[in-house]
Amino acid sequence: MKESLMDVLCCPMDKSELELEVDDRADDEEVLAGTLVCTECGERYPIEDGIPNLLPPDMRDDVPA
Repeated sequence: MKESLMDVLCCPMDKSELELEVDDRADDEEVLAGTLVCTECGERYPIEDGIPNLLPPDMRDDVPA
């Protein structure tokens, strides 16, 4: 995920801002693993293989790996 996407991403639950917690980077711009955290509701959205999973929590568990 390009870190510049933070300017347009928002929490799908309440449309609040998201904060980025980085676990792994490919370079200065590309985030490979981490978490997006809503500043209001505190919901956490994982970033795996550079792809943010912004599905609501109840739908996330039903998606096959």
